Amino acid sequence: MSEGYFPGEQKQNPALITEASTSLEQQHKARVRRYTMIMSFRIPCLVGSAIAYSVWHIWWISLLIIGVSIPLPWIAVLIANDRPPRSKDEPSRWDGRREEKKALEARPHNAIDG
Repeated sequence: MSEGYFPGEQKQNPALITEASTSLEQQHKARVRRYTMIMSFRIPCLVGSAIAYSVWHIWWISLLIIGVSIPLPWIAVLIANDRPPRSKDEPSRWDGRREEKKALEARPHNAIDG
């Protein structure tokens, strides 16, 4: 039985023989993982706010920590819904034709005043 050039490596790192992107299931798992990681900072922020107030009795530090945790759900959703980055080999679809067209024609238009 032949094991190829690198014996034992095939089971750990299979060779990539296609240019296909990652599957939708893998992309979904990665997005869920990113969302969970970002949202996992929210509860410690709220607990940290309560601890900071109980230790220092300074309300504005507590509010500052809570203020940091407020945009976390919005940021987590934006980052989790982002598509995977484009590869360098992926062609750009922009061809520059829109610059050649002008929004208005240069000739004067006759208008009927009524």
